Amino acid sequence: MRLETFRSMIGELNPDQIEQVLHEQVIGRIGCHADGRTYVVPTTYVYDGDAIVCHTGLGLKVHMMRVNPNVCFEVEDLRNLPRWKSVVVQGHYDELRGADADAALENLRARLQAGPPSEELMPREGSGVFVPQTYEERAEIVFRIVIDDVKGRYEA
Repeated sequence: MRLETFRSMIGELNPDQIEQVLHEQVIGRIGCHADGRTYVVPTTYVYDGDAIVCHTGLGLKVHMMRVNPNVCFEVEDLRNLPRWKSVVVQGHYDELRGADADAALENLRARLQAGPPSEELMPREGSGVFVPQTYEERAEIVFRIVIDDVKGRYEA
């Protein structure tokens, strides 16, 4: 077979196509670099039109993003292989607190169709059930990646 048979075309997504990929997908990968290490990790997210909004526990990626807030975020649409779409965001880490974190978590819950855990799964304090009501009562870190630059590619 001739090599041309296996060649495909890589193209650039236009701004509307980039928006569509970011809005439709719910799992992406954060790339961060600090202390001489690079770390890439998957995460669920919501795209709000200006930023990628996520939440996580306190750990390595939060430490690295606090040290170096310049991060990369990648998401792809693989529903129609071998025709794929990929979006890469260059941005910066912005940790949310208070009402901003509460609103971001509500957007995540609504987008991901996630509700509060069942009563059996909730941590217990004494004889009652502890249900966090505010950002300060939750153990998670809520953050956004503010977009500085975004590019998209596709294979046809």
